[in-house]
Amino acid sequence: MTEFKPIVREDLLAQLREDPVWDVVVIGGGATGAGIAVDAASRGLKTVLLEAQDFAAGTSSRSTKLIHGGVRYMKNPRDWGLVREALKERRILIKNAPHLVHSKPFILPCYNKGEREFYTVGLGIYSAMTYGGYNIGHTSSLSREKTLERLPGVKPEGLQGGVQFYDGQFDDARLGVALMRTAFEHGAVPLNYMPVVGMVYESGTIRAVKAKNEETGEEFTIRTKMVFNAAGAWVDPIRRMVDPEASTLVRVSRGSHILLDKSFMPGDTGMLIPKTRDGRVLFAIPWHGMLLVGTTDVEQETADFEPTVSDDEIDFMIETAAGYLEKPITRADVKATFAGLRPLFNPSATGSAGSTAKVSREHAVIPEFGNMITVTGGKWTAYRKMAEHAMTVATLRHLIPPRLCVTRDLPISKNPFFDPEKLEIAAEASNAVAEEVAKFAVYARDYEGARTADDVLFRRLRLGQMNAARTAALRPVVEDALAGKPFVAPAECTECQAEPAVVAAPVVAAPAVATPVTEAHDDKPCEECQENTSCACEGDKAEECCGKDEACECAQEVVDAVKEETPKAKK
Repeated sequence: MTEFKPIVREDLLAQLREDPVWDVVVIGGGATGAGIAVDAASRGLKTVLLEAQDFAAGTSSRSTKLIHGGVRYMKNPRDWGLVREALKERRILIKNAPHLVHSKPFILPCYNKGEREFYTVGLGIYSAMTYGGYNIGHTSSLSREKTLERLPGVKPEGLQGGVQFYDGQFDDARLGVALMRTAFEHGAVPLNYMPVVGMVYESGTIRAVKAKNEETGEEFTIRTKMVFNAAGAWVDPIRRMVDPEASTLVRVSRGSHILLDKSFMPGDTGMLIPKTRDGRVLFAIPWHGMLLVGTTDVEQETADFEPTVSDDEIDFMIETAAGYLEKPITRADVKATFAGLRPLFNPSATGSAGSTAKVSREHAVIPEFGNMITVTGGKWTAYRKMAEHAMTVATLRHLIPPRLCVTRDLPISKNPFFDPEKLEIAAEASNAVAEEVAKFAVYARDYEGARTADDVLFRRLRLGQMNAARTAALRPVVEDALAGKPFVAPAECTECQAEPAVVAAPVVAAPAVATPVTEAHDDKPCEECQENTSCACEGDKAEECCGKDEACECAQEVVDAVKEETPKAKK
């Protein structure tokens, strides 16, 4: 195993202060930028990755959590090439990052005569496009009985049957962070909270990129041979640092999601709703112990760092999902919402009116300003191919030396110390694992570039997207850990929480690979926990009683598993 080295921010900044001429500067630390940084660094190029916020903080952490070919594009044969490419990349990603990406069964329920046969053919073609060893599961037609069995929670009235197919599911933010680490392990200098504030453009060439350390205000002039603009929804503002009159390459579409209790669809199979009133499809997917429903496609004029979900979008998703689920859904059932901004390549570069659903989903690689290559559009699934394409264009334009791409078979970095998903499930169930969360925060700071509590709670753990109350309770714990302060157990419930214990501040050394945490409970939190009202703590969920209520067992099982198997720091 390659040594798992810490990421020391001051050491990275020191490399910038040495004022070398870099081979490549990548602007944007989302999926596209991190993918390019991995490709460039693995070719042996001196690479800097600059991100204005945290890695994967924007669109790349706010997706529908799917690595897929794009089922809805099947209705247009002209898009089949795009689908085929994405399906190949799906299989490659499952191979290179099995710890973050896995196959997931989906069922399309059919309520009208002839639907099952129609969709079996369509999804069969979708599956057949994986010829050449890229298949991850076969499409099959299901009877009414099998559909009800495999998709618990689906509305039984009028159900004719269903069609089962397979796609990929992943954790988007964690994959983004893992790509950053992969680039670092190959020699790249990845820096978050380093927004680009200007360009040095002389004689038709970008000579340097100006960036500012948000934490200190220090500015850097980074000399470079070329620049990749991979800033997602913000590629146009970067371009206008060189040419204030640059045309608009990107139109922004907001994709919103809601999170519901898993009891609405308690199985492990996802559901595809094939028709919505806006002409899209809608997914309902089990994710981190909840049910994720999305997405929408709403044009947005400005690219906000924190896009919000509109009331109309929430109503639309509730209305659409309710048509396929047995249990009624109300506004009160929505536990959380989040939205991401899609950077859609606009070939006309005019920003002309019309639905963003009709704007190209393909990516674009655009050479401009002598030695800048702007990469925009595309999907998470195709990030690796987009990066390879961008590097090929840079090679053909003699901006980088001709070297082979190796990312097709390049393993993506894996955290050897913690099981984040296990930890976050336990943390959502109880404050009893707060100390383990503190240890994880230190790891995230030292090995994954986390700088703030949000970096830990929203991206390296996903509590921020799922449980606002638990996130608020753990925020002080994480903030103290990041600051190197002693751990103090949070007091959430005075009736069942013991006096806060004070222990030494957690220090993560470089231990051997941790023993994987064993599975404790398949359905967590279980219905027993959710329904138990015997606890005197805040709220009506026994799992919030710090695990002391004996009538609630499953939440404590998860807590105990994490506490027992969290790797101990070396003295």
